[in-house]
Amino acid sequence: MNLYDPFVPQLINTLGQALQWLSKARVLAEQKKFDIDVLLAARLAPDQYPLVRQFQILSDGAKFTAARLAGVTPPVFEDNEKTIEEVRVRLEKTIAWLKTLEPAQFEGADTRTVTLPFAPGKGLKGIDFLARLGLPNFYFHATTAYAILRHNGVDVGKMDFLGEVPFFDV
Repeated sequence: MNLYDPFVPQLINTLGQALQWLSKARVLAEQKKFDIDVLLAARLAPDQYPLVRQFQILSDGAKFTAARLAGVTPPVFEDNEKTIEEVRVRLEKTIAWLKTLEPAQFEGADTRTVTLPFAPGKGLKGIDFLARLGLPNFYFHATTAYAILRHNGVDVGKMDFLGEVPFFDV
């Protein structure tokens, strides 16, 4: 099973939707006349990462999961974003890098052994890594970033999370 098709386009889609959330956040900030960058410190709970970190982890999750499955080295981005515009640029760079990946790089990824720095001496089959860790972690941080923005008044709904759904007539 080639993991590219059910995985990489979805990462690109969700990161693209996250860019739309930031655009909607800018609209709210302009309407309410507040500095949009204050949203980067927002969080839903005191012990939760702030919005800026949610987006950084979202970017890293996409890059590192795809790289491990494709057998390539991902780009390294410094976690130094201080503005919404810098977050936007990071997400755009992540999308651009994901678009360089080819389906052929994912041949055999479902059975490839994936190792992780936080679990020395342990491994996962690629499909287990993707289904049980990579995608759930990616969506956890996407959902949390979305929820922080919505909680702060940004006008986003379910379709802003999902993006375009390729319906067809039956």
